[in-house]
Amino acid sequence: MAPVIFGAVVLVTAAFAFLNGFRDVSNAVALATRTRALTPSIAVLLAAFFNFIGALLSAGLAVAVSQHWITLPPGSSGLSILIAGLVSACAWGLLMWWRGIPSSSTHALVGGLAGAGLASLAVGGTGVGGVDQSLLFQVVLPLVLSPLVAYSFAFFLVYPATWAARYTQPNVVNQRFRRSQAIAAGAVAFGHGLQDGQRVSAVLLLALLAAGYSDGGTMPVWVALLSAVMITAGTLFGGWRISHTIGHKITRIDPLRGSVAQIYSAVMLFVGAIALHWPLSTTHTVTSAVLGAGENQNFAVTHRKLVFRILGLWALTPAATAALAFILALALSPLAA
Repeated sequence: MAPVIFGAVVLVTAAFAFLNGFRDVSNAVALATRTRALTPSIAVLLAAFFNFIGALLSAGLAVAVSQHWITLPPGSSGLSILIAGLVSACAWGLLMWWRGIPSSSTHALVGGLAGAGLASLAVGGTGVGGVDQSLLFQVVLPLVLSPLVAYSFAFFLVYPATWAARYTQPNVVNQRFRRSQAIAAGAVAFGHGLQDGQRVSAVLLLALLAAGYSDGGTMPVWVALLSAVMITAGTLFGGWRISHTIGHKITRIDPLRGSVAQIYSAVMLFVGAIALHWPLSTTHTVTSAVLGAGENQNFAVTHRKLVFRILGLWALTPAATAALAFILALALSPLAA
């Protein structure tokens, strides 16, 4: 039974990666198209290219997740936990896309795995291991604190940008920052590939470990390639519902503030993936940076009711996916017996 369940995990992981690219393309293209720095077609192609490159590189985060932070029970039990967690995260992601809400696939996956692990314990299994201090400080805290950090730094970085442009004609400022925003859009897409591509690869490494097909010490080429191809495919299809929310509904944004938000978001994603091996939510980082940069204006521009609804759904994401994964894992428990 384990090889069959392993094949199912690979298929569901591929669907999760596709949905990730489909929903998260908004992080790279929303502001660039909103400020007319790029046309929609060029923006999506640019995002797809850099997503693909990013997902192929920097395997350190994926290996860290599979080796140090999460331990699954071997065999069908561990594979069933992965299936329940992935299906739960996919279902929540589709719901948020339908409602046009930017939400984190990382938070959804973490909640799903936690809920499935609890269900495994409830039926006499071993659940998800590896929950220690390193998991708290290197996974949970970065995920929780990154929106606050992104909002704060983007807000304050608008000051030096506007000061530097204080004597320049507005049309010239807009033209210059549109150029930088085109570059920043590619940087965000590359950072998304580094971050979210490694999350997909980590799930596949966990599946290989649970099935006994790998020791998890190295990244098989097919794992990185599958992650990159599926995220890129999702990016090319593009989910514009969320792009409209980020680019038009949350706050008023111009090329200067859009550049500040995207450049700082890209820096956070790069440092988290390459230097610190910290998983950061691309959606939370970019959305918070956009809100922070947009808030730094002399007039009210923020749709606060929408912002509070988004924050409420962000807080609900881990609990909702955990509850759904718990139910799914209980339903799959006969397969793990």
